[in-house]
Amino acid sequence: MTRTKSGVIHTAMLLLACLILMSACSKETGTNSPPNNNVSSINNHETVSASNVANENNNKLEPYTLRFVYTGSPQRDELAVEQAMNEYLLTKINAKIDLMPIDWGPWDDKVNLMIASREKVDIIFTAQWNKHAVNVSKGAFLELDELLEQYGQGILQSLDPVFLAGAKINGKNYAVPTNKELAAQGGIIYRSDVAEELGIDMSKVKKIEDLDEVYQTIISKKPGMTPLYMKLGETFNTHYIGNFDGLGDTSIPGIILKDEDGTIVKPAYEVERYVNTLRITRQFFQKGYINKDAATNQTMNNDAISSGDVFSITSALKPGKNEELAIQTGLIGKLAQLALNEKTIATSETAGSMLAISSTSQNPVRAMMFINMLHTDPYLNNLINYGIEGKHYIKLEDNIIKSTELTKDYNPGANWMFGNQFLNYVWETEDPLKWERFKEFSQNAKLSPGLGFVFNGDAVKAEVAAVVNVDRQYQTALETGSVDVDKVLPEYRESLKAAGIEKIIKEKQAQFDQFLANK
Repeated sequence: MTRTKSGVIHTAMLLLACLILMSACSKETGTNSPPNNNVSSINNHETVSASNVANENNNKLEPYTLRFVYTGSPQRDELAVEQAMNEYLLTKINAKIDLMPIDWGPWDDKVNLMIASREKVDIIFTAQWNKHAVNVSKGAFLELDELLEQYGQGILQSLDPVFLAGAKINGKNYAVPTNKELAAQGGIIYRSDVAEELGIDMSKVKKIEDLDEVYQTIISKKPGMTPLYMKLGETFNTHYIGNFDGLGDTSIPGIILKDEDGTIVKPAYEVERYVNTLRITRQFFQKGYINKDAATNQTMNNDAISSGDVFSITSALKPGKNEELAIQTGLIGKLAQLALNEKTIATSETAGSMLAISSTSQNPVRAMMFINMLHTDPYLNNLINYGIEGKHYIKLEDNIIKSTELTKDYNPGANWMFGNQFLNYVWETEDPLKWERFKEFSQNAKLSPGLGFVFNGDAVKAEVAAVVNVDRQYQTALETGSVDVDKVLPEYRESLKAAGIEKIIKEKQAQFDQFLANK
C-alpha cells in the first residue's frame, strides 16, 4: 500500500468513526412495500435504482445461473426459496440462483479445495478473519472496482465509502462488505432461564475469570449440562473477545490490541493477554467446564446451544444478538448476552463480512448485479434471509414479522452476510428499534491504533502459507484448552518461527510504521 492510499483510508476511517460517535450517521430501516425497481437507500443518500441497469437490458441478457457459496446450515426449504428467488431474479436480471451453503465445520476445507481445484462458482462469502487476504493472494477473487462502478451503483450510493476503503487490499477491492454495524464486541450468550433457576447472578461477571464460579455451579447442579461449548474459531482467544487487531487478515500473524494504544506488532504468543487466556481456558477445560471434544467437534455454536445440553457459547455481540439466536434455536425468552470486553472499532469491522466474485465465475457482471440487489432490494434481501411470506413468516405491521410452524424449515440466520442488514425485517420478539440500537452501538467505541491500516502480504506469501499450516496443527487444541499450555505452546512457537513468522512480523511492522508516520 502506498503512503497516499494508506493516508486516504486512514482519514476516511477516522471521519466515519467521528461521525458515528457524534450520532451523525443515521440509518433508516427497510420497507415492507411490494417489490419495485426503486428502493430508498438507508444512509440518507439519494434514491437509488436497485436493478435499473439490469431492467433496462434484461431482454438483452442471456439466461444464467449464479452459484452462490456461503457458510451456514442447509435449510429444509432451500429449494422452495430458490424457486421464489428465481421467479423474481428472472424478471430483474434474467438469472437463477443456486444456493450452496456449507456448514461452519467443513467450511475451510471445502472452500480451500474449491479454490485449489478452480471450481466454477460465482459468489463466495469471505471475511477479514476468514483468510480473505490469503485467498486474494491466490487469485481466488476478482478485482471489483470497475464492476462496482458499472453495475454496483446501488452499493456505492447506499454503503458508506469507509466500508469499501477499509476492505481494500493494495488499493483495490476484492469483495463487497455487508452494510451492518461498525463497532465490535464479544462475550458469551447463555441460558438465562437456567441462570435464574439456579440463582446465578450474571451481573457479577465482568471478565473471563469471573465465569469460574458460574460454571462450577452448573457442573454441581446441572451435571448433564456442558457449561461452555467451544470449537475451532469459537474460543476466548477469538479476535472479537481478545480484542486483537490483526491489521488486515487475522489468519496472517502479527497483532496489536484494539483497546490499548500500543503500536508494536507482536506474534500472539508474545502477547500477555493471549497467553493468560490460554491458561485460563486450560483450567476451565481441566475442571470439566468445556466439551472434551472441543479440538475436533465441528458442531456449530447455534446447534450446540439449541440441543438443550449447553449453558453458554462464545459469540461476537451486537444489539439483540441473543434475540436473533433465540429465534433460530427455538429458545425464545431463554437466552441473554454478556459482554466480556470493551467495544472497539478497527479496520477489520469494515471487512468482517463480505461477498466476493470468484475468478472462476463465467459471468462476473451478473454476479455484481445480484450483489447490488442484495444491497438495495428489500424483497430479495428479505426473501433470502427469511423465506417466503405467509409460509416461513407472517408480516404484521411496518417491518415487523412473526414466526409460523414452518419458520424452522427456513431460518438460516445469515442476515449479516447478505448485502444490507438495514433492509431486514424485525421479528416480533425483537426490539422494534433494533436498527436504531445498531447505530447507538457504534457510539463511544474505542478506536484501534490500527484503524485504517490494511497489511499487504504479497512480500511474504510463502511464509503466510507455511504459518497457516502450522496453525491448523496447534491453534485449536491450544485455544480450546485441550492440551497442556506449558508443553505445547513452546513447540507451537518454534514451529511458527521455522515457518517464517518473524519475517512476517517484521514486514507487517514496517508497513504499519509507514502508515503511522503519515498520521
